[in-house]
Amino acid sequence: MSDLPKRIHINEEGPREGFQIEPGPIASADKVRFIEALAETGLKKIDCVSFVNPRRVPGQADAEAVAAAIRKRPGVTYTGLWLNMAGLERAMKTQLDLVGRMGINASDTFGKKNTGMDRAQIADEQRKYIVKYKELGLRVESITILTAFGCNFEGAIQPARVVQSIAEGLAIAAEGGVSIGSVNLADTVGWATPQAIARVIGAVRERWPDMRLRMHLHDTRGTGLANAYEAMRLGVDMFDASCAGLGGCPFAGHKGASGNICTEDLVFMAEEMGIETGVDLDRLIECAHMVESIVGHPLTGKVMRGGSLTKYRQAQAAQ
Repeated sequence: MSDLPKRIHINEEGPREGFQIEPGPIASADKVRFIEALAETGLKKIDCVSFVNPRRVPGQADAEAVAAAIRKRPGVTYTGLWLNMAGLERAMKTQLDLVGRMGINASDTFGKKNTGMDRAQIADEQRKYIVKYKELGLRVESITILTAFGCNFEGAIQPARVVQSIAEGLAIAAEGGVSIGSVNLADTVGWATPQAIARVIGAVRERWPDMRLRMHLHDTRGTGLANAYEAMRLGVDMFDASCAGLGGCPFAGHKGASGNICTEDLVFMAEEMGIETGVDLDRLIECAHMVESIVGHPLTGKVMRGGSLTKYRQAQAAQ
């Protein structure tokens, strides 16, 4: 497949994955202000907080307070992340829009550092999740394969390992009587190149030709947008992204861990290629400047510096 999608769907990760790595403290009110501004841009899905151990991720210690304060906009889905059953119980007590998610680590070492569990324990945890999701009436939406392209502890991850991890997740889901709508391939610590994207997607498509894929790409080594383009070229239409490039993984084993690909950079590239996003780029750029002011240091987004092409096109049209 080499046809670009007509439209891509963006899951905004900035408030959740972004703030978790900031030394902070970041005021809860500022987090809420940022989330509410993002909801005004046309983004339809915003990952807001992580329900994780505040001793390990102090930047998310106020998850409940942030979730409670959001003034939700109709038509926007507000989600959160949990890594264990205790986190799910916390999430269920909030107003967030929750769906069931499964997570499998292609790298065993990263899995242990991220969750404190080995591969067998993580598999058992996913089985427990499915039981709990069904009890709570939550639809199981997807499986995320973390470190699907490489790991700072184990090195390059082979496509066969990714396929094996997906198969394990699908088998666990089938045991629990649920079907999975999509698989999220996560370049958790920024190893991917376009060639690696093509290899992994190719291997997955060979095994599951009709599986819908989502990409969770980090821009640690500057290949993020190129990777996104390659995934689009191969038919992927769902992407995680972070406004202004905010964030990073605190368990990556790398001090230079960067956030997801920058949302406004992704929107600019897609729209300039004729791919719809439904996002108002100029309003998103305003959000990027807002969050840079909130964290108090320069962020990595490019379009927030260069701006959109709107004013130049308007000036040309007026001549």
